[in-house]
Amino acid sequence: MNSLLHTTPKKTLISLAVVAALAFIVPTPRAHAVSKEIIQLQTQVAQLQDMVQHLQDTNDSRMAVLQHLVEQSADNINRLTQSMTALQQQVSNEGQTQNTQMSGQIQSLNDSVDELKTRVTQLGKTLQDIQSQLQNIQAQPAGGQPAQPSQPGANGQPGDNTQPGAQPAQPGQAAAPAAQQPQAAPAQDIYTSALRDFNGARYDLASSEFSELLQNYPTDELAPNAQYYLGEIAFRKGDFSEAIKDYGQVLDQFPGSQKAPAAQLRKGEAELRNNRKADAIHDFRALIQRYPRAPEAMQARSHLNAMGVKISAAKPSAYHR
Repeated sequence: MNSLLHTTPKKTLISLAVVAALAFIVPTPRAHAVSKEIIQLQTQVAQLQDMVQHLQDTNDSRMAVLQHLVEQSADNINRLTQSMTALQQQVSNEGQTQNTQMSGQIQSLNDSVDELKTRVTQLGKTLQDIQSQLQNIQAQPAGGQPAQPSQPGANGQPGDNTQPGAQPAQPGQAAAPAAQQPQAAPAQDIYTSALRDFNGARYDLASSEFSELLQNYPTDELAPNAQYYLGEIAFRKGDFSEAIKDYGQVLDQFPGSQKAPAAQLRKGEAELRNNRKADAIHDFRALIQRYPRAPEAMQARSHLNAMGVKISAAKPSAYHR
């Protein structure tokens, strides 16, 4: 019994010693595993740092290239802006001259067209007179009366006893005397002669003829044209104040004529030449508003753009000279 008691504590001590030894031995692999994981983490962190550095280097390189491209683009934009500014300045300086030249060319074309219209009108009138004479000749035998022998007419042609525009003489009636013709020449003849002198730069003679037409035929359909060309003569002579006055009379007295748009355009141009910029802007804007589809409206827009003036739709107002 005593031996058993002595044996049991000894075994107990041995067991405790084994347990203690195992307690010291078991944590050792755990510490080794933790150290290995830390090393792996450190390796991964180092790899991530290398990747971040590589990305940073790549980003810096790309940013440098992008910055260089931006600088090149900015330089190109600056050069383009300078070129556009110089071009706008050149257009602004040359716009007035070009518009004046274009207006002169268009006006010369209009003058030629007016002269051609006048000639066509004269030819039509001549043809009507010839047809009327032929009808009179053909109608004489139709009544059963024998044809009378032809007598020399006033112009030396046989059988021509009628004056232009007069009724044919009936049998037994005397022809109308030549004294019944109006003293003033027909408006068409005066206008044709005046326009011919105008195109030939004989301005004093043309001015006298246009004034004669206006004095003798103030309500004739050619009166607006005559008044307009008086303004053109004054403009070409450099008398811009008189030109403004003549163009204004076209707009005041003949507002519905075909020459009204051209008169308002030329009035504005004369005002520019006469240092009356505000009045010119008013006339150009009024022209665009009143005749937006007329070719003269396009020239008015060019003048306003050349002056750097905004094209606005002004309200209708009483026309002022």
